[in-house]
Amino acid sequence: MSWGTELWDQFDNLEKHTQWGIEVLEKYIKFVKERTEIEINYAKQLRNLSKKYQTKKNSKEEEESKYTSCKAFQNTLNEMNDYAGQHEVISENMTSQIMVDLTRCVQEFKQERKSHFHEGRKAQQHIETCWKQLEASKRRFERDCKEADRAQQYFEKMDADINVTKADVEKARQQAQIRHQMADDSKGDYSSVLLKFNREQHEHYHTHIPAIFQKLQDMEEKRIARMGESLKTYADIDRRVIPIIGKCLDGITKSAESINEKQDSQTVIEAFKSGFEPPGDIDFEDFTQSIKRTVSDTSLTNTRSEGKTDPKVPGKSRGKLWPFIKKNKLSLKLGATPEDFSNLPPEQRRKKLQQKVDELNKDIQKEIDQRDALTKMKDVYMKNPQMGDAASVTQKLVEIGNNIEKLRVEVHKFESWLAEVEGRLPVRNDNSRRQSGLYETQNAAPVNNCVQDRESSPDGSYTEDQSQETEVKVTPTEFDDDFDDEEPLPTIGTCKALYPFDGENEGTISVTEGEVLNVIEEDKGDGWTRIRRNEDEEGYVPTSYIEVYLDKNAKGAKTYI
Repeated sequence: MSWGTELWDQFDNLEKHTQWGIEVLEKYIKFVKERTEIEINYAKQLRNLSKKYQTKKNSKEEEESKYTSCKAFQNTLNEMNDYAGQHEVISENMTSQIMVDLTRCVQEFKQERKSHFHEGRKAQQHIETCWKQLEASKRRFERDCKEADRAQQYFEKMDADINVTKADVEKARQQAQIRHQMADDSKGDYSSVLLKFNREQHEHYHTHIPAIFQKLQDMEEKRIARMGESLKTYADIDRRVIPIIGKCLDGITKSAESINEKQDSQTVIEAFKSGFEPPGDIDFEDFTQSIKRTVSDTSLTNTRSEGKTDPKVPGKSRGKLWPFIKKNKLSLKLGATPEDFSNLPPEQRRKKLQQKVDELNKDIQKEIDQRDALTKMKDVYMKNPQMGDAASVTQKLVEIGNNIEKLRVEVHKFESWLAEVEGRLPVRNDNSRRQSGLYETQNAAPVNNCVQDRESSPDGSYTEDQSQETEVKVTPTEFDDDFDDEEPLPTIGTCKALYPFDGENEGTISVTEGEVLNVIEEDKGDGWTRIRRNEDEEGYVPTSYIEVYLDKNAKGAKTYI
């Protein structure tokens, strides 16, 4: 079926139809464009969502990522990021493989259609011109025939009239002959124009118009075929990413299957266990004895009863350690963390020290790599002075060497602390200088002490002042009253200072290496021992800085039942 033969007289309708076909193609292009915008926006939102819930570096969330459930969630976020990437691929492929190609085709179709209809209008104008020539020739032939007939009738009338002269009759006869000749000429011209028009009309409707309409038909079929190919491409673009999206979903499923609740429970134990032993039984304290007892603050029972009112001094607390403990806890909250992490329980301290050692070793390796690179650069400069100054590299190598040495000293220091925690080195022979802390795992106490028991609130009060040095001051009146009003604690042994201690914090006392002092309260598990110099100067020193010699027969020694 051909448009040229079946639709030879539907020029205007074909013009409208082909214009509609191009508009449909443009409408489809617009649809694809909006789809690409949706895909790119969806991918962007998915990426933003994934980024929003990603673990922040150097944050608490990074520590939580060790749990299998958190790892599975992070893997899911990564898979969603890849999932978003596939939607970006869809958008890019639709833009390049459909929109760009179809937009170019639409321009070509518009230009081709314009050319074909311009040629068709030109053919129509030509046939219309031929028709007008035929009509003009026909009217002229008709007019000449009528005039020839009137001239013949006039001649016959003049010839029958006896009153008309012979000259007038002759003139009428000649005029009739002229009109007949003109009619014959018009007839011949009309016949010639008619033959020409019929020939042109035949070519127009059987040659020119069919050819033009056939080109339009081919163009329209090509447009339809291109749209069909684009729709297939539209589906193929989606289909090509389905396997990759399936892999993303498989990754999420695999992450979900990797969750191990037992392993996470064990991780909680490793993360939070302190290493302390559970508290033992509380000793019975006999109050039926009639003799006056001197109570020692060295036992767990006395620690738990520190909040009780002293019969001799009503309303006063017998505990001297409380203001100092609270002060140090507040100092830690304000950022004053000991370098050796001695404020942490044994197991937590071991982990922190191991982490610090690993970080320092990484820093050392970075410095070594940089030193090796600069050494190679120095050799190149020495062989080719025009490339650079070797002296400048030498100075940098010296700085790196110093940095490596400093880092190695730090590693040795932290490894010593780590070995102390793990029990590989004896505590008393450690030559490294320890900073003060609240917990010390190697201290041996003769009684069962419990951190929870010591944290029951005594009556002693204190105030804190957050200054630039993050110091916490104790209210002088209440703190001093506790010391002034209480009876002096008995000596329970002696100690020898292994290292010098400045005692800058309130409640501490300064000692020099080798100095011998009296012990009035032994370490309760918090890393501090209370000592006395002379009879009027006493305070706390780190237990790891001294060597204690307890006197079992000292006055105030605890009686166990």
